Amino acid sequence: MSGKVNEALYDLVQSMSKSEKRYFKLMSSRHTIGSENNYVRIFDYLDRLPSYDENALFDYFKGEAFLKRFSITKKRLYDHILSALDAFHASSSIEAQIHKMLHASDILYDRSLYDQSRRLLRSAEKLALKHEKPALVIEIGNKQKRILETTGYSGMSATQMNDFTEKENTQIQSLQYYATLWKIKSRLFGLLSKKGVARSKEDAALYKEICQEILDRDEPSAELATEARYLYYHVISAYYYAIANLDKSLEALHKNLELMKQSTGGPCAIEVNKQVSVLTNAIYISDKLGDYKSSISYLNQLKTIASKVSANEDLEIKLFSSINSIELSMNLRKGDFTNAASIATNVKMKLDEFGSKVVPARRAFLEFKVAVAYIGIGDFSQALKWVNRILNDGELDQTEDIISFTQLLELLIHLELNHDKLLPYSIKSTQRFLKTRNRLYSFEKVFLQFIGKLSKCDDRFDIDRYWGDLYNELATLTDDDAFESVALDYFDFQSWAEAKLKGRDFESVVREKYNKTVRQAS
Repeated sequence: MSGKVNEALYDLVQSMSKSEKRYFKLMSSRHTIGSENNYVRIFDYLDRLPSYDENALFDYFKGEAFLKRFSITKKRLYDHILSALDAFHASSSIEAQIHKMLHASDILYDRSLYDQSRRLLRSAEKLALKHEKPALVIEIGNKQKRILETTGYSGMSATQMNDFTEKENTQIQSLQYYATLWKIKSRLFGLLSKKGVARSKEDAALYKEICQEILDRDEPSAELATEARYLYYHVISAYYYAIANLDKSLEALHKNLELMKQSTGGPCAIEVNKQVSVLTNAIYISDKLGDYKSSISYLNQLKTIASKVSANEDLEIKLFSSINSIELSMNLRKGDFTNAASIATNVKMKLDEFGSKVVPARRAFLEFKVAVAYIGIGDFSQALKWVNRILNDGELDQTEDIISFTQLLELLIHLELNHDKLLPYSIKSTQRFLKTRNRLYSFEKVFLQFIGKLSKCDDRFDIDRYWGDLYNELATLTDDDAFESVALDYFDFQSWAEAKLKGRDFESVVREKYNKTVRQAS
């Protein structure tokens, strides 16, 4: 049996809040048969363990009869805990309340109390419609049809039958629309996580092909469920981000920000997890476009959510990664590398604490930004340590675009640390990696050629000339081709070359560039 299955009971116990644990023990105390007492004893032991160790558990309960069939005991305890959690949260969500009403209506139906069952279903339907739960509305409709069939359609006019069918069709169409959006989203985000923002017309065409069905449609009407409208603008925003059209991406984000505002406090409020995503994306794009005022406003909103929400571990991880990633990006973009590097201590502590629970790609982007911060303050040894964390991460998909830019960053670090013996091998390795993954775009070719020349050069005048050539080539490349300028979102190689060419510090060049962007956006 896999370790994941063995640890399932332990993970469940560790995930429980104090009030949930108290409720489980209260339920268990009502049943004092021996096996129930054993459940609580095992539960308490697992609750105290810092990590799962079945051998230690067997030593602790040595001689207990339940150890002879421990797999069965674990399964029963697992089910018992789930039953307790189900009872504890029976009224904590609209879905739970409606399912409880549906179960009660079934009990009434089985006793031939059809009018009572029908009234309960009507109440459940009102609740489902109010909270925009189309799948539940359809399920309720099926139970209503069962009563109609059983009672021979008595009291049902043709008009009422048509209204019933029309209402059902509306909910089915809503579900189909949502399913279409979700299918497009899953394909879009799957490709985006691997390829990153389009680097060529061909890349952009791939993204357009995925999203064509939704691009051909009108914007969703206000009659559609809030969740469906949110998903539409979420996909549209991601599509325009993927093809490097940040203005259009931000327009769609503004639509979702407005949806968030309208639904707050209502029965169809957008989930906190999704609010975090919208605000994080709005901060990033606003700051990149030079709208510093808006980015700060959105960041404050995000921090307000973080301070008020009661977060489970998944949301805690998302808030940690989102806020730290955004603050790193904003500091790096404006050239405040000292402040960015100061964030690294907290990032490392949290990454070590959460471990593999942080999605590999999200972890890698955080680590990459920390590496850039250390480059900015001239601590190349620390930068190399963070780069190696990414390159040695066995969980990270090797097709991720972050790997490609990490390898380019590693070359720059080796160059700065005078790792002359490592550079030739690293250059060949990076060329091979990029070529086999079809990622040798114009920027990569220019940069690799530059690194190759500089690694073999001892003449001071030639070195200055190579830096000048790199700066001019990158300036031409990124000015003429929006797709190639995407590379500078990861690390501003152009400003690095300018600093080297003009004998200035990297920080001042980046600050000057950022201030110019802010002035132009004003």
